Amino acid sequence: MSTIEFKNICKRYDGSQNLTINNANIKIEQGEFCVFVGPSGCGKSTLLRMTAGLEDITSGDLLIDGKRANDIAPAKRGLAMVFQSYALYPHMTVRQNMAFGLQVLGADKVAIERKVQAAADALQLGPLMDRLPKALSGGQRQRVAIGRAIVKEPGCFLFDEPLSNLDAALRAQTRLEIAKLHERLDQSSMIYVTHDQVEAMTLADKIVLLNTGDRIAQLGSVAQVGSPMELYHRPNSLFVAEFIGSPKMNILPAVLQTAGSISSQVVLAGSALTVAVNASHLKEGSKVQIGLRPEDIQVVTSNSPSANVNGVISHIERLGESSLLYVDMGGNLPVITAKTEGTTQFVKGDLVGIAAHPERLHLFNEEGWACVRTVSLPV
Repeated sequence: MSTIEFKNICKRYDGSQNLTINNANIKIEQGEFCVFVGPSGCGKSTLLRMTAGLEDITSGDLLIDGKRANDIAPAKRGLAMVFQSYALYPHMTVRQNMAFGLQVLGADKVAIERKVQAAADALQLGPLMDRLPKALSGGQRQRVAIGRAIVKEPGCFLFDEPLSNLDAALRAQTRLEIAKLHERLDQSSMIYVTHDQVEAMTLADKIVLLNTGDRIAQLGSVAQVGSPMELYHRPNSLFVAEFIGSPKMNILPAVLQTAGSISSQVVLAGSALTVAVNASHLKEGSKVQIGLRPEDIQVVTSNSPSANVNGVISHIERLGESSLLYVDMGGNLPVITAKTEGTTQFVKGDLVGIAAHPERLHLFNEEGWACVRTVSLPV
């Protein structure tokens, strides 16, 4: 059982002028499942490797259970890492692979057998214990890699994109197994790196979304920290709003007409919209950006009194359980994506109206920072 804390952590590789990690401040509580997510190149794997002791820390402090761990050897940090590649010994059976780490540490044979069997039971590996890795599927190999970490009984598990080599069905199955594992090992913390926001949303107690590119130097590495629902419903910036959610949030340019503390009014394509946000700190008449998630859009007939703006359906993607409608509103406005029921009767070329409830809208200032939403939403 471990708490992990990053205090002003920075990482610069030799010869580089830019920081890969800049001023990261994160705390992972005992038993918490924390997911590092972000675009490629944001430094999420680097942050994980620094936690494990596989990368040096340029500056700042890494605390494990309140003790500075920057200079502690990886083997003595009480952590276990599961890599993206399975890294199993091909000449060893499943049982031997899972036991090897404990044997190197000189653990008692009886204790090794007990721990290996317990891990095998937890991961449903019993029938596979005498097989070699070449006789296993990708999902089975990943479970063996996870089992090898479990037997060490670490205070914290580190997962570095463990599902990226699996096909879609195996990813879903193994993701569920990892979630169940966390429930069984509720005293062990877990840090999980992924670029897949579905994994982040379904597994995490806490998400750490990392910045990328110039944002790292300007704003630091951490874009936002919070529960999955907090990042989804209350993103603090355009960057977070567009990264979390699939399909991503629609962003439309508008002008702030009335800046209120409970609700505000904007003008979008000549139409007035009410937004349930506190925009009292913004100047009326300033440029703003409206955010609207595809599933929060209601597509209606163009003559419907509820329509805020009109457009033409330029394309439809039918996914079975839902359909994605791409609506061209003309002018300089971007094509927006609306998610509707799979049985929608609309077809390409239809003139439609777009309706949105004030409580479903997000508002961002010209610099991309979010106005606080004034509605009660799950976090």
